[in-house]
Amino acid sequence: MKRRLIVCLLPLFWVLAAMAQLPETMLLSLEGAKQYAVEHNRTVQNAGLSVKQAEAARWQTIASMLPQVSGSLDYANMCGYELKLAGMPIPMNPTGSLSLQASMTIGGQQIVGSLISNLAIEMQDVAKAKTVQAIEANVTNVYVNILATTETVDLLRKNLGNLQSLYKMTQNAVEVGAAEQIDADQLSVQVASMESAINTTERTVEVLFSSLRLLLGVSAEEVIDLTDDLDNILNADEAMKLLSTELVLEENYDYALSKKQAELAQKQVTLKAMEYVPTLTGFYQYSGKTYFGQAEGMNMTPPNTVGVTLSVPIWSSGVRAAGVTEKKLAAQAAQNTLADTEDQLKVQDRQYRYDLVSAYDNYQIQKRNIDVTQRVFDNMAKKFEYGYASSLDVTNTSTNLISAQQNYIQALTSMVQAHVNLKNLLNK
Repeated sequence: MKRRLIVCLLPLFWVLAAMAQLPETMLLSLEGAKQYAVEHNRTVQNAGLSVKQAEAARWQTIASMLPQVSGSLDYANMCGYELKLAGMPIPMNPTGSLSLQASMTIGGQQIVGSLISNLAIEMQDVAKAKTVQAIEANVTNVYVNILATTETVDLLRKNLGNLQSLYKMTQNAVEVGAAEQIDADQLSVQVASMESAINTTERTVEVLFSSLRLLLGVSAEEVIDLTDDLDNILNADEAMKLLSTELVLEENYDYALSKKQAELAQKQVTLKAMEYVPTLTGFYQYSGKTYFGQAEGMNMTPPNTVGVTLSVPIWSSGVRAAGVTEKKLAAQAAQNTLADTEDQLKVQDRQYRYDLVSAYDNYQIQKRNIDVTQRVFDNMAKKFEYGYASSLDVTNTSTNLISAQQNYIQALTSMVQAHVNLKNLLNK
Protein backbone atom coordinates (compact mmCIF):
# COMPACT_ATOMS: atom_id res chain seq x y z
CA MET A 1 0.00 0.00 0.00
CA LYS A 2 2.79 2.40 0.91
CA ARG A 3 4.69 1.52 -2.26
CA ARG A 4 1.59 2.21 -4.36
CA LEU A 5 1.11 5.58 -2.62
CA ILE A 6 4.73 6.56 -3.26
CA VAL A 7 4.39 5.61 -6.94
CA CYS A 8 1.27 7.78 -7.23
CA LEU A 9 2.87 10.76 -5.52
CA LEU A 10 6.19 10.54 -7.38
CA PRO A 11 4.98 12.49 -10.49
CA LEU A 12 3.66 15.21 -8.19
CA PHE A 13 7.09 15.49 -6.53
CA TRP A 14 8.70 15.82 -9.96
CA VAL A 15 6.31 18.60 -10.94
CA LEU A 16 6.93 20.48 -7.68
CA ALA A 17 10.71 20.11 -8.09
CA ALA A 18 10.53 21.42 -11.66
CA MET A 19 8.43 24.40 -10.53
CA ALA A 20 10.93 25.16 -7.79
CA GLN A 21 13.71 25.36 -10.38
CA LEU A 22 11.80 27.78 -12.65
CA PRO A 23 13.07 31.37 -12.43
CA GLU A 24 10.72 33.82 -10.75
CA THR A 25 9.13 36.25 -13.20
CA MET A 26 9.50 39.97 -12.52
CA LEU A 27 6.15 41.68 -13.21
CA LEU A 28 6.63 45.34 -14.06
CA SER A 29 4.35 48.19 -14.98
CA LEU A 30 5.93 51.24 -16.58
CA GLU A 31 5.90 53.21 -13.33
CA GLY A 32 7.17 50.16 -11.45
CA ALA A 33 9.99 49.71 -13.95
CA LYS A 34 11.04 53.35 -13.59
CA GLN A 35 10.95 53.17 -9.80
CA TYR A 36 12.93 49.91 -9.77
CA ALA A 37 15.53 51.39 -12.12
CA VAL A 38 15.94 54.48 -9.93
CA GLU A 39 16.52 52.26 -6.89
CA HIS A 40 18.82 49.67 -8.49
CA ASN A 41 20.47 51.23 -11.55
CA ARG A 42 24.21 51.48 -10.93
CA THR A 43 24.56 54.80 -12.72
CA VAL A 44 22.01 56.32 -10.34
CA GLN A 45 23.79 54.67 -7.41
CA ASN A 46 27.09 56.22 -8.51
CA ALA A 47 25.38 59.61 -8.73
CA GLY A 48 24.23 59.15 -5.13
CA LEU A 49 27.77 58.21 -4.11
CA SER A 50 29.05 61.39 -5.76
CA VAL A 51 26.71 63.41 -3.53
CA LYS A 52 28.07 61.64 -0.44
CA GLN A 53 31.64 62.23 -1.65
CA ALA A 54 30.91 65.95 -1.95
CA GLU A 55 29.48 65.96 1.58
CA ALA A 56 32.59 64.18 2.89
CA ALA A 57 34.81 66.73 1.13
CA ARG A 58 32.88 69.57 2.78
CA TRP A 59 33.39 68.09 6.23
CA GLN A 60 37.10 67.72 5.51
CA THR A 61 37.26 71.43 4.79
CA ILE A 62 35.27 72.34 7.90
CA ALA A 63 37.29 69.98 10.10
CA SER A 64 40.54 71.59 8.94
CA MET A 65 39.46 74.79 10.78
CA LEU A 66 38.71 72.92 14.01
CA PRO A 67 41.34 71.97 16.65
CA GLN A 68 43.70 69.21 15.58
CA VAL A 69 45.20 67.08 18.37
CA SER A 70 48.10 64.69 18.02
CA GLY A 71 50.13 62.72 20.54
CA SER A 72 53.37 60.79 20.66
CA LEU A 73 55.19 58.39 23.00
CA ASP A 74 59.00 58.12 23.01
CA TYR A 75 61.45 55.81 24.74
CA ALA A 76 65.25 56.26 24.75
CA ASN A 77 68.02 54.15 26.35
CA MET A 78 71.67 55.26 26.16
CA CYS A 79 72.86 51.79 27.23
CA GLY A 80 74.71 53.02 30.38
CA TYR A 81 76.46 55.97 28.73
CA GLU A 82 77.60 58.78 31.11
CA LEU A 83 78.04 62.37 30.06
CA LYS A 84 81.28 64.04 31.31
CA LEU A 85 80.63 67.64 32.36
CA ALA A 86 83.47 69.56 34.15
CA GLY A 87 84.97 66.24 35.09
CA MET A 88 81.78 65.06 36.71
CA PRO A 89 79.97 62.05 35.29
CA ILE A 90 76.28 62.53 34.58
CA PRO A 91 74.39 59.30 33.99
CA MET A 92 72.15 59.19 30.92
CA ASN A 93 69.37 57.06 32.32
CA PRO A 94 66.56 55.57 30.18
CA THR A 95 63.74 58.03 29.56
CA GLY A 96 60.15 57.89 28.40
CA SER A 97 58.22 60.93 27.23
CA LEU A 98 54.61 61.77 26.41
CA SER A 99 53.80 64.68 24.10
CA LEU A 100 50.38 66.11 23.26
CA GLN A 101 49.91 68.96 20.79
CA ALA A 102 46.73 70.82 19.89
CA SER A 103 46.65 73.31 17.05
CA MET A 104 44.09 75.35 15.16
CA THR A 105 44.54 77.20 11.87
CA ILE A 106 42.12 79.68 10.36
CA GLY A 107 42.63 81.22 6.91
CA GLY A 108 40.56 82.86 4.24
CA GLN A 109 41.02 79.97 1.83
CA GLN A 110 39.50 77.52 4.32
CA ILE A 111 36.43 79.69 4.84
CA VAL A 112 35.85 80.15 1.11
CA GLY A 113 36.64 76.47 0.56
CA SER A 114 33.77 75.47 2.86
CA LEU A 115 31.40 77.65 0.81
CA ILE A 116 32.66 76.02 -2.39
CA SER A 117 32.04 72.61 -0.84
CA ASN A 118 28.40 73.54 -0.24
CA LEU A 119 28.11 74.57 -3.88
CA ALA A 120 29.70 71.29 -4.97
CA ILE A 121 27.04 69.35 -3.02
CA GLU A 122 24.29 71.34 -4.75
CA MET A 123 25.84 70.57 -8.13
CA GLN A 124 25.99 66.84 -7.36
CA ASP A 125 22.34 66.92 -6.27
CA VAL A 126 21.36 68.46 -9.61
CA ALA A 127 23.55 65.95 -11.48
CA LYS A 128 21.86 63.07 -9.64
CA ALA A 129 18.41 64.42 -10.50
CA LYS A 130 19.45 64.71 -14.15
CA THR A 131 20.72 61.11 -14.09
CA VAL A 132 17.42 59.89 -12.63
CA GLN A 133 15.54 61.80 -15.33
CA ALA A 134 17.67 60.24 -18.07
CA ILE A 135 17.23 56.71 -16.68
CA GLU A 136 13.46 57.12 -16.43
CA ALA A 137 13.37 58.41 -20.02
CA ASN A 138 15.39 55.44 -21.28
CA VAL A 139 13.17 52.99 -19.40
CA THR A 140 10.08 54.59 -20.95
CA ASN A 141 11.51 54.38 -24.47
CA VAL A 142 12.60 50.75 -24.11
CA TYR A 143 9.35 49.72 -22.41
CA VAL A 144 7.20 51.22 -25.18
CA ASN A 145 9.45 49.75 -27.88
CA ILE A 146 9.07 46.28 -26.37
CA LEU A 147 5.28 46.55 -26.28
CA ALA A 148 5.07 47.93 -29.81
CA THR A 149 7.46 45.35 -31.24
CA THR A 150 5.69 42.49 -29.44
CA GLU A 151 2.38 43.69 -30.82
CA THR A 152 3.91 43.68 -34.29
CA VAL A 153 5.05 40.07 -33.83
CA ASP A 154 1.47 39.08 -33.02
CA LEU A 155 0.19 40.85 -36.15
CA LEU A 156 2.84 39.25 -38.31
CA ARG A 157 2.04 35.80 -36.94
CA LYS A 158 -1.63 36.30 -37.76
CA ASN A 159 -0.75 37.31 -41.31
CA LEU A 160 1.69 34.42 -41.59
CA GLY A 161 -1.13 32.03 -40.78
CA ASN A 162 -3.23 33.53 -43.55
CA LEU A 163 -0.38 33.25 -46.05
CA GLN A 164 0.31 29.65 -45.09
CA SER A 165 -3.35 28.79 -45.61
CA LEU A 166 -3.33 30.45 -49.02
CA TYR A 167 -0.11 28.65 -49.96
CA LYS A 168 -1.48 25.28 -48.88
CA MET A 169 -4.70 25.90 -50.82
CA THR A 170 -2.75 26.94 -53.93
CA GLN A 171 -0.43 23.95 -53.72
CA ASN A 172 -3.44 21.66 -53.53
CA ALA A 173 -4.89 23.40 -56.59
CA VAL A 174 -1.60 22.89 -58.45
CA GLU A 175 -1.67 19.17 -57.71
CA VAL A 176 -5.13 18.80 -59.28
CA GLY A 177 -4.22 21.03 -62.23
CA ALA A 178 -6.43 23.97 -61.22
CA ALA A 179 -3.51 26.42 -60.69
CA GLU A 180 0.03 26.99 -61.90
CA GLN A 181 3.14 26.12 -59.90
CA ILE A 182 4.43 29.68 -60.27
CA ASP A 183 1.55 30.94 -58.13
CA ALA A 184 2.42 28.54 -55.34
CA ASP A 185 6.12 29.42 -55.62
CA GLN A 186 5.40 33.13 -55.29
CA LEU A 187 3.34 32.49 -52.17
CA SER A 188 6.05 30.24 -50.70
CA VAL A 189 8.59 33.05 -51.09
CA GLN A 190 6.21 35.45 -49.38
CA VAL A 191 5.68 32.95 -46.54
CA ALA A 192 9.46 32.74 -46.09
CA SER A 193 9.71 36.55 -46.11
CA MET A 194 7.02 36.81 -43.45
CA GLU A 195 8.77 34.18 -41.31
CA SER A 196 12.04 36.07 -41.66
CA ALA A 197 10.35 39.30 -40.62
CA ILE A 198 8.92 37.56 -37.55
CA ASN A 199 12.32 36.11 -36.56
CA THR A 200 14.01 39.50 -36.99
CA THR A 201 11.33 41.21 -34.91
CA GLU A 202 11.56 38.58 -32.16
CA ARG A 203 15.33 39.07 -31.98
CA THR A 204 14.72 42.80 -31.70
CA VAL A 205 12.39 42.15 -28.75
CA GLU A 206 15.09 40.11 -26.98
CA VAL A 207 17.66 42.85 -27.55
CA LEU A 208 15.24 45.39 -26.08
CA PHE A 209 14.66 43.17 -23.03
CA SER A 210 18.45 42.97 -22.57
CA SER A 211 18.61 46.77 -22.65
CA LEU A 212 15.82 46.94 -20.08
CA ARG A 213 17.67 44.52 -17.80
CA LEU A 214 20.74 46.75 -17.93
CA LEU A 215 18.66 49.80 -17.03
CA LEU A 216 17.02 47.94 -14.16
CA GLY A 217 20.34 46.63 -12.87
CA VAL A 218 19.24 42.96 -12.90
CA SER A 219 21.02 39.87 -14.21
CA ALA A 220 20.85 38.79 -17.84
CA GLU A 221 18.88 35.67 -16.83
CA GLU A 222 16.10 37.64 -15.14
CA VAL A 223 12.67 36.90 -16.63
CA ILE A 224 10.63 40.09 -17.09
CA ASP A 225 6.95 40.38 -17.91
CA LEU A 226 5.49 43.80 -18.79
CA THR A 227 2.03 44.31 -17.30
CA ASP A 228 1.03 47.62 -18.90
CA ASP A 229 -0.87 47.78 -22.16
CA LEU A 230 0.39 49.91 -25.05
CA ASP A 231 -2.89 51.78 -25.36
CA ASN A 232 -2.79 52.73 -21.67
CA ILE A 233 0.74 54.12 -21.95
CA LEU A 234 0.49 55.83 -25.30
CA ASN A 235 -1.65 58.91 -24.74
CA ALA A 236 -1.06 61.15 -27.73
CA ASP A 237 -3.46 63.83 -26.50
CA GLU A 238 -1.62 64.12 -23.20
CA ALA A 239 1.67 64.43 -25.05
CA MET A 240 0.29 67.27 -27.14
CA LYS A 241 -0.70 69.17 -24.00
CA LEU A 242 3.01 69.81 -23.40
CA LEU A 243 2.95 72.25 -26.31
CA SER A 244 1.04 74.72 -24.12
CA THR A 245 3.71 74.57 -21.39
CA GLU A 246 6.34 77.30 -21.48
CA LEU A 247 10.05 76.69 -20.94
CA VAL A 248 11.30 77.81 -17.52
CA LEU A 249 15.09 77.80 -17.67
CA GLU A 250 15.56 77.55 -13.91
CA GLU A 251 13.67 74.23 -13.90
CA ASN A 252 15.91 72.67 -16.54
CA TYR A 253 18.73 70.53 -15.12
CA ASP A 254 21.24 71.44 -17.85
CA TYR A 255 20.72 75.14 -17.18
CA ALA A 256 20.88 74.60 -13.41
CA LEU A 257 24.20 72.77 -13.75
CA SER A 258 25.64 75.43 -16.03
CA LYS A 259 24.54 78.14 -13.61
CA LYS A 260 26.13 76.31 -10.68
CA GLN A 261 29.36 75.96 -12.67
CA ALA A 262 29.38 79.71 -13.29
CA GLU A 263 28.89 80.33 -9.56
CA LEU A 264 31.68 77.88 -8.79
CA ALA A 265 34.03 79.67 -11.18
CA GLN A 266 33.27 82.96 -9.42
CA LYS A 267 33.94 81.36 -6.03
CA GLN A 268 37.29 80.16 -7.36
CA VAL A 269 38.24 83.80 -7.96
CA THR A 270 37.49 84.59 -4.31
CA LEU A 271 39.37 81.49 -3.19
CA LYS A 272 42.46 82.52 -5.13
CA ALA A 273 42.25 86.07 -3.77
CA MET A 274 42.33 84.65 -0.23
CA GLU A 275 46.05 83.98 -0.76
CA TYR A 276 46.50 87.68 0.08
CA VAL A 277 44.83 87.19 3.48
CA PRO A 278 46.95 86.37 6.57
CA THR A 279 46.67 82.96 8.20
CA LEU A 280 46.39 82.62 11.99
CA THR A 281 47.65 79.50 13.76
CA GLY A 282 47.54 78.80 17.49
CA PHE A 283 48.93 75.77 19.32
CA TYR A 284 49.39 74.26 22.77
CA GLN A 285 51.90 71.51 23.59
CA TYR A 286 52.29 69.40 26.71
CA SER A 287 55.44 67.30 27.29
CA GLY A 288 56.03 64.94 30.19
CA LYS A 289 59.19 62.89 30.78
CA THR A 290 59.96 60.05 33.19
CA TYR A 291 63.25 58.36 34.15
CA PHE A 292 61.61 55.19 35.43
CA GLY A 293 62.51 55.91 39.09
CA GLN A 294 66.19 56.63 38.43
CA ALA A 295 68.16 59.86 38.81
CA GLU A 296 66.94 62.68 36.59
CA GLY A 297 69.34 63.68 33.83
CA MET A 298 69.42 66.85 31.78
CA ASN A 299 65.84 67.83 31.04
CA MET A 300 65.49 70.96 28.94
CA THR A 301 61.93 70.23 27.71
CA PRO A 302 59.26 72.56 29.18
CA PRO A 303 56.06 70.76 30.17
CA ASN A 304 53.69 73.40 28.72
CA THR A 305 54.13 75.51 25.61
CA VAL A 306 51.67 77.92 24.03
CA GLY A 307 52.24 79.75 20.75
CA VAL A 308 50.49 81.86 18.13
CA THR A 309 51.66 82.41 14.55
CA LEU A 310 50.37 85.01 12.11
CA SER A 311 51.54 84.36 8.56
CA VAL A 312 51.30 87.47 6.38
CA PRO A 313 51.92 87.21 2.62
CA ILE A 314 54.10 90.12 1.51
CA TRP A 315 55.58 89.57 -1.92
CA SER A 316 55.23 86.75 -4.46
CA SER A 317 56.65 88.37 -7.60
CA GLY A 318 53.19 88.50 -9.19
CA VAL A 319 52.34 84.82 -8.74
CA ARG A 320 49.19 85.53 -6.72
CA ALA A 321 48.08 88.33 -9.03
CA ALA A 322 48.47 86.11 -12.09
CA GLY A 323 46.51 83.35 -10.35
CA VAL A 324 43.61 85.70 -9.63
CA THR A 325 43.63 86.90 -13.23
CA GLU A 326 43.50 83.30 -14.45
CA LYS A 327 40.46 82.53 -12.28
CA LYS A 328 38.70 85.70 -13.43
CA LEU A 329 39.15 84.67 -17.05
CA ALA A 330 37.80 81.20 -16.23
CA ALA A 331 34.78 82.81 -14.54
CA GLN A 332 34.15 84.91 -17.65
CA ALA A 333 34.33 81.79 -19.81
CA ALA A 334 31.82 80.08 -17.49
CA GLN A 335 29.44 83.02 -17.93
CA ASN A 336 29.77 82.69 -21.71
CA THR A 337 28.99 78.98 -21.42
CA LEU A 338 25.91 79.80 -19.34
CA ALA A 339 24.70 82.23 -22.02
CA ASP A 340 25.31 79.59 -24.72
CA THR A 341 23.39 77.02 -22.68
CA GLU A 342 20.45 79.40 -22.39
CA ASP A 343 20.40 80.00 -26.15
CA GLN A 344 20.76 76.28 -26.91
CA LEU A 345 17.89 75.35 -24.61
CA LYS A 346 15.63 77.91 -26.27
CA VAL A 347 16.53 76.50 -29.68
CA GLN A 348 15.94 72.96 -28.40
CA ASP A 349 12.57 74.04 -27.06
CA ARG A 350 11.43 75.17 -30.50
CA GLN A 351 12.94 72.09 -32.19
CA TYR A 352 11.41 69.60 -29.75
CA ARG A 353 7.98 71.20 -30.14
CA TYR A 354 8.31 70.95 -33.91
CA ASP A 355 9.48 67.32 -33.62
CA LEU A 356 6.53 66.41 -31.38
CA VAL A 357 3.98 67.93 -33.77
CA SER A 358 5.59 66.23 -36.77
CA ALA A 359 5.87 62.89 -34.97
CA TYR A 360 2.24 63.11 -33.84
CA ASP A 361 1.02 63.81 -37.38
CA ASN A 362 3.12 60.97 -38.79
CA TYR A 363 1.87 58.60 -36.08
CA GLN A 364 -1.75 59.37 -36.91
CA ILE A 365 -1.05 58.78 -40.61
CA GLN A 366 0.79 55.48 -40.05
CA LYS A 367 -1.87 54.31 -37.62
CA ARG A 368 -4.54 54.80 -40.28
CA ASN A 369 -2.24 53.37 -42.94
CA ILE A 370 -1.64 50.10 -41.10
CA ASP A 371 -5.38 49.70 -40.55
CA VAL A 372 -6.11 50.28 -44.24
CA THR A 373 -3.23 48.06 -45.37
CA GLN A 374 -4.40 45.25 -43.09
CA ARG A 375 -7.92 45.44 -44.53
CA VAL A 376 -6.52 45.50 -48.08
CA PHE A 377 -4.48 42.38 -47.35
CA ASP A 378 -7.46 40.56 -45.81
CA ASN A 379 -9.62 41.56 -48.77
CA MET A 380 -6.99 40.46 -51.30
CA ALA A 381 -6.58 37.13 -49.52
CA LYS A 382 -10.32 36.48 -49.82
CA LYS A 383 -10.29 37.48 -53.50
CA PHE A 384 -7.38 35.12 -54.14
CA GLU A 385 -9.19 32.34 -52.33
CA TYR A 386 -12.18 32.73 -54.68
CA GLY A 387 -10.03 33.22 -57.77
CA TYR A 388 -10.55 36.97 -58.25
CA ALA A 389 -6.92 37.95 -57.54
CA SER A 390 -3.49 36.63 -58.50
CA SER A 391 -0.66 35.43 -56.29
CA LEU A 392 1.26 38.56 -57.33
CA ASP A 393 -1.52 40.71 -55.88
CA VAL A 394 -1.30 38.81 -52.59
CA THR A 395 2.50 39.14 -52.59
CA ASN A 396 2.35 42.89 -53.18
CA THR A 397 -0.25 43.50 -50.46
CA SER A 398 1.72 41.29 -48.03
CA THR A 399 4.89 43.26 -48.72
CA ASN A 400 2.99 46.52 -48.25
CA LEU A 401 1.62 45.24 -44.95
CA ILE A 402 5.07 44.38 -43.59
CA SER A 403 6.34 47.81 -44.64
CA ALA A 404 3.32 49.51 -43.07
CA GLN A 405 3.87 47.71 -39.77
CA GLN A 406 7.54 48.74 -39.72
CA ASN A 407 6.58 52.34 -40.48
CA TYR A 408 3.98 52.24 -37.72
CA ILE A 409 6.52 51.10 -35.12
CA GLN A 410 8.99 53.74 -36.22
CA ALA A 411 6.32 56.46 -36.09
CA LEU A 412 5.16 55.29 -32.64
CA THR A 413 8.64 55.21 -31.14
CA SER A 414 9.49 58.57 -32.73
CA MET A 415 6.47 60.16 -31.10
CA VAL A 416 7.35 58.67 -27.71
CA GLN A 417 10.94 59.89 -28.08
CA ALA A 418 9.78 63.38 -29.07
CA HIS A 419 7.39 63.44 -26.10
CA VAL A 420 10.13 62.35 -23.68
CA ASN A 421 12.61 64.89 -25.09
CA LEU A 422 10.22 67.80 -24.60
CA LYS A 423 9.12 66.48 -21.21
CA ASN A 424 12.72 66.30 -19.97
CA LEU A 425 13.52 69.74 -21.38
CA LEU A 426 10.55 71.26 -19.52
CA ASN A 427 11.23 68.98 -16.50
CA LYS A 428 7.56 67.98 -16.27
